[in-house]
Amino acid sequence: MVTFVNKLTVHGDIDRFLAVKDRLTAYMSSQPGYIGHEALRHLGDQRVFLELAVWEDAAAHANAVRSEQFQALVKDLGPLATPEPGLYETVEAAPGVR
Repeated sequence: MVTFVNKLTVHGDIDRFLAVKDRLTAYMSSQPGYIGHEALRHLGDQRVFLELAVWEDAAAHANAVRSEQFQALVKDLGPLATPEPGLYETVEAAPGVR
């Protein structure tokens, strides 16, 4: 299992950003290997978001982001936010935490 972490700093319209994010989330959640996700918003800076998405493995995530449909959806994000993406593996977790 891997976790995709993406920090997004919005520099465009937040409502448009949220609409694009929702379309991307709907697409990704329908892909093979997708387990679940969580979206967080920074309390001190309302323009900073974290997206956490859990995947069965890195290959499943890679297949999803290489698709033409994903590429068509994600192009709308560029004018609205700066992403800082990365895939992470669990090193340790407390009981009851993924």
